[in-house]
Amino acid sequence: MDSALIPKGVKRCPLPVFILGIVIIGIVLLWGVYAMILCWLKGLNQTNMNDYYGFALWIWADLAIIALGGGAFFTGLLRYIFGLDELKNIINYAVLIGFICYSSALLILAIDVGQPLRSWFIFWHANVHSMLTEVAFCLSCYFSVLAIEYIPLILENRQIDKIPFFHHLGHNMHKIMAVFAATGAFLSCFHQGSLGGVAGVLYGRPFAYREGLLVWPWTFFLFTWSAAACGPCFTILITKITEFITGKKLVKDNVIDLLAKISGWMLGSYMIAKIVDTIYWAMVTAPSLGFTLMDFYKDNPFYGIWILFVEIVICGILPAVILLIPKLRQNKLLLYTTITLASIGVCLNRWVMVLQVMAAPVMSFDTWAMYIPSWQEIATTILPFAYGAILIMISFRYLPIFPQEKELNPVE
Repeated sequence: MDSALIPKGVKRCPLPVFILGIVIIGIVLLWGVYAMILCWLKGLNQTNMNDYYGFALWIWADLAIIALGGGAFFTGLLRYIFGLDELKNIINYAVLIGFICYSSALLILAIDVGQPLRSWFIFWHANVHSMLTEVAFCLSCYFSVLAIEYIPLILENRQIDKIPFFHHLGHNMHKIMAVFAATGAFLSCFHQGSLGGVAGVLYGRPFAYREGLLVWPWTFFLFTWSAAACGPCFTILITKITEFITGKKLVKDNVIDLLAKISGWMLGSYMIAKIVDTIYWAMVTAPSLGFTLMDFYKDNPFYGIWILFVEIVICGILPAVILLIPKLRQNKLLLYTTITLASIGVCLNRWVMVLQVMAAPVMSFDTWAMYIPSWQEIATTILPFAYGAILIMISFRYLPIFPQEKELNPVE
């Protein structure tokens, strides 16, 4: 029965091995689910959040996951709107990764709300002056778009595709996918930006506060830019991890090279904007509020100036340079290192814009307010990774995710 569900012309691991893998990851998943239930039943006293930290590890994880999922909207934009046909061989996986990231983000928010039965308030009693309202609407709508983009993949399962209704439904949905790609890019740009805008308008937090253009602080544009730059790197990274685990070549090198090159241009231009923003903030914005650059990095080795160096140089400029030079980009070891650094870089950016913002002193008599998450927060943050791994395993086994797999791995 299992073999009848596997895509035709490809080979998968024995069913017992597959089930064993699901069980092992499922244990981690259940640990996270247990912690989630505790948070819902007993409330947010299960966390270590306090008056300094109204949001902490969960919001960092939420912002990081959303940024990494940016590969879905940007790759879709390149494939369906700009007509880069080569990317059709990786767009399915980009959509799957985006679906996992955005569903995980919504799950984290549902836990963070503390009372999920009241989560509908955000839509019914919307605060139209809040960026978070716009984030909630766009995030929910874009998740719906990703679900619609993922449905045709499910309909291409061998057994489901035999049913005429589902066969024609999937075929017709593929025809109009450009509409959903354009809609998804529009929605994603706005909620990515608004997440950055939330930090940028924190007048009482000089580390985060930015001046801006019209009603948007610079962080609005930087968040969208960084997601478009680093999201595809994360897509490539997960693709390479999948190839390593399965022992199969799933995407041709020219497809990876094209996406990596575009990511390099996006990352390079983003780093220029990021450096300009940092210099202006350090020399103009912070001094106008009574602070110097080192006020945000002194007397705390955990948030020392090294963290700014790592984000901009090690995880920003270095990966951008490597991705923009063909000989370096086509070196496998350098490519793997680069896409890993770029993915870490965007996560580090979200970390400092969530955690360091809360930790940095804002008054002359203040000290650093450090934060250690509870085990419940750690478990529920790991939960999306376990869920994502299981969904990838099931999708890879039973759905035709990679169009080039048959060609690259002929079954003997």
